[in-house]
Amino acid sequence: MNKNDLVAAVAEHSGLTKADALKAVDAVVKSIAMSLKEDKEVRLVGFGTFTVSHRPAGEGRNPRTGEKIKISAAKLPKFRAGKGLKEAIS
Repeated sequence: MNKNDLVAAVAEHSGLTKADALKAVDAVVKSIAMSLKEDKEVRLVGFGTFTVSHRPAGEGRNPRTGEKIKISAAKLPKFRAGKGLKEAIS
């Protein structure tokens, strides 16, 4: 399912127009991204939890040359499925 399919499904299930469903989907995605950017977790009971994971800086090796390289610290988004979502797909 891509974004257009999701928007069409939201419009069908909610009775919204596709334009309004698109605004709703975009607003949800933007709100989740903004919260994660501020290191806040987003918990949707029954669906799952979005969190930010912090990866420390470290050293790695270039697989072609074997040369050491520095790997920057990074913040990564994580998603943990909730009980309701797990049960829905089982």
